[in-house]
Amino acid sequence: MNTPVTNRGIWKVIAASSVGTLIEWYDFYIFGSLATVIADQFFPKGNPTAALLSTLATFAAGFIVRPFGALVFGRLGDLIGRKYTFLLTLVLMGGSTFAIGLVPGYETIGFAAPLLVLLLRLVQGLALGGEYGGAATYVAEHSPANRRGFYTSWIQTTATLGLFLSLGVILLTRHSLDSDLQTSIQKFNSWGWRIPFWVSIVLVGVSIYIRLKMQESPLFAKLKSEGKTSSNPLKESFGNRANLKMVLLALFGATMGQGVVWYTGQFYAQSFIENVCKIDFDQSRTILIWAILAATPLFIVFGGWSDKIGRKWIMLIGMLLAISSYHYIFKQFQVISDPATKTEIVEQRKLLSQERVGNSVVLTSEVHYTDGAIFKEVKTVMEKDTGAEATVVYKDKKLGSGGYWTAVWWLFVLVAYVTMVYGPIAAFLVELFPTKIRYTSMSLPYHIGNGVFGGLTPFIATLLTTIYVNDHLSGLWYPIIIGGLCFVIGAVYVSNKIDPNVND
Repeated sequence: MNTPVTNRGIWKVIAASSVGTLIEWYDFYIFGSLATVIADQFFPKGNPTAALLSTLATFAAGFIVRPFGALVFGRLGDLIGRKYTFLLTLVLMGGSTFAIGLVPGYETIGFAAPLLVLLLRLVQGLALGGEYGGAATYVAEHSPANRRGFYTSWIQTTATLGLFLSLGVILLTRHSLDSDLQTSIQKFNSWGWRIPFWVSIVLVGVSIYIRLKMQESPLFAKLKSEGKTSSNPLKESFGNRANLKMVLLALFGATMGQGVVWYTGQFYAQSFIENVCKIDFDQSRTILIWAILAATPLFIVFGGWSDKIGRKWIMLIGMLLAISSYHYIFKQFQVISDPATKTEIVEQRKLLSQERVGNSVVLTSEVHYTDGAIFKEVKTVMEKDTGAEATVVYKDKKLGSGGYWTAVWWLFVLVAYVTMVYGPIAAFLVELFPTKIRYTSMSLPYHIGNGVFGGLTPFIATLLTTIYVNDHLSGLWYPIIIGGLCFVIGAVYVSNKIDPNVND
């Protein structure tokens, strides 16, 4: 049996592991949260959709290299220990994030700008690949057997809280650069977006100080003192047929579906609200903040519940609910932001600008609706009657109170699905593998499933909507197919049995 620390000690372990992991997620997510701003800074202007896709591809590149980080740092963690591997990944992550905030824009150094950002993004991905497996392993190896799901679920909250922290810092910076809001936003889009990246170096400094005070995992320390650590973790993890089977089962029966549910609920949903529904920058982020704040405690609820009824069915039911309701929920985001469903207050319509572009005139108006919503309408009409119909598009949509909280509710439901698939998964993965190769063995399937299958979700979903332009929900087929496949494999082959002894 493993030898858990005291109740007070376990909370110190969780706090030290969680703070560092939270900051690493913060570093990782500010890039995704600022995708539209970064697209404007680091890619050629003139085609915003191509620039956004390039930014999302750079964002996804960080996920693609995570499995390599899992192999490199997982091996180190199984050879030299969890504690010092933690520190190394933290320094790499913090340093590369800070450096992204220093890279000159495309207008200054041309294509060197996106190349430098891509390089730093790859370093971020490698570092993160070594972080999560170590944190989950470290906490699990300190936990009592009957509370392993509950204690490791605290680690699961850090990814969501890291996203929450990144959104908060971004909004705070965006609103505080000038007393006039519009001027402040202009400054933020010009250079202020760099500040959240620079803040990272302070947070990482604090985290390094905390982690230096951590002790080595008791199970790993015991193995090391007995000379039983693995001499070749990669060979033992993937060269052993029985262990390789567990790695593949963890990937295709759990983490692959967990990854797409996670990134659809928290990333693609925000991208959809902002870029498809055209809800304004601040509202699209505060909607996500409220939803995350309300749903985050559910990580702990489902993690603790998994100690009583097993991990498997909580994760799989969350997966099934998600893929069967995605179309309906994303359709609700379209409905609440559709001007055709609203009644305009005609007397409050305000013409903001009138501009001649070639043979046409572009009229920009502010349109008020009876439900409190305010949309910006851009109408293009031909100066001469050529028979061509006027085109009308809406942007910077500010929802009324009812629409706003309806959006928060549906996003809360999406994040709740995330907590079901994500809350128990650290305990599930830890229990699959022996101590001497646990860091390596659990890190790889987690980062392929979560990082590659999940991390590609925003890019592939956005790409699908540019191919099938008349179907804004077409992007959802990617997470639905991957999640459905994972559900079937998990339901048939994954065991619901909890392993009480991870000291093997």
